[in-house]
Amino acid sequence: MQETRVQKITFEGSQGGMLVGRLELPAGLPRAYALFAHCFTCTKDIFAAGRIAAALAERGVAVLRFDFTGLGASDGDFANTNFTSNVEDLVRAADYLREHHRAPEILIGHSLGGAAIIAAAGRIQASKLVATIGAPADPTHVTRHFSGSVAEIEKTGEAEVTLVGRPFRIRRQFLDDIAAHRLSDHLAHLRRALMIFHAPQDEIVAIDNARKIYDAARHPKSFVALDGADHLLSRRDDAVFVADMLAVWADRYLSQMRADENWPHAEPNEVVVAEAGEGDGRSRLTQRIAPRDRYD
Repeated sequence: MQETRVQKITFEGSQGGMLVGRLELPAGLPRAYALFAHCFTCTKDIFAAGRIAAALAERGVAVLRFDFTGLGASDGDFANTNFTSNVEDLVRAADYLREHHRAPEILIGHSLGGAAIIAAAGRIQASKLVATIGAPADPTHVTRHFSGSVAEIEKTGEAEVTLVGRPFRIRRQFLDDIAAHRLSDHLAHLRRALMIFHAPQDEIVAIDNARKIYDAARHPKSFVALDGADHLLSRRDDAVFVADMLAVWADRYLSQMRADENWPHAEPNEVVVAEAGEGDGRSRLTQRIAPRDRYD
């Protein structure tokens, strides 16, 4: 496994505040870049996000994870955010990678972050692979976390709810926004390879959501059952298993992607020597060498 390094980064979010992220990098030149979206009211530092990012970096994939607006170390008021703003934040994060490193080819989303990553994929042109972990098939699923307060929110415009032991203010605009999104439409036009991870025993987002996502998407699509895992992948082994499977699955596509890009190809009886630049992901030809007719 490679040693990894971490960079703290900041970029402007969809609502004008600065968003804080961590870019997990392999020791050498990254084979690919990935963007990770955390779960509802979570942060970039949740165990699963950290473990998956570190494990992928050890396998040569750089991973950016960040706090959505109003969460963790990022600026903004959570009460003003919604599903649309999360999608916009993901697009901003992808733009940051494209401008400073390389656009992300891999998009990964956990729980509601999985739904957001599916919705954002069409706007991140460089992305070729999408993976979801315990994602709901409909963003409105998240209202189950505060179902007892929905009537109050609709009547008064907002309410304070307790989620994962912390108070959050939810406004009616949040409910209106998630109701307007149809994830099935995004899935039908995804045009990217899809990997769905879901635990059959998930008590937060039932396994039936994975079936609905799978049925709505077109091939190529794959499903991996995380038997025995909980929704947050709180066991280290479960998070590392997801990272291992992601790396193996992605490698199949990344190898083909690299072959199809504008990398110089050797003619018969010719060797191509090229240098890979990190900026735009393209190679720069440095020398062509005509070898002997055969190798011993």
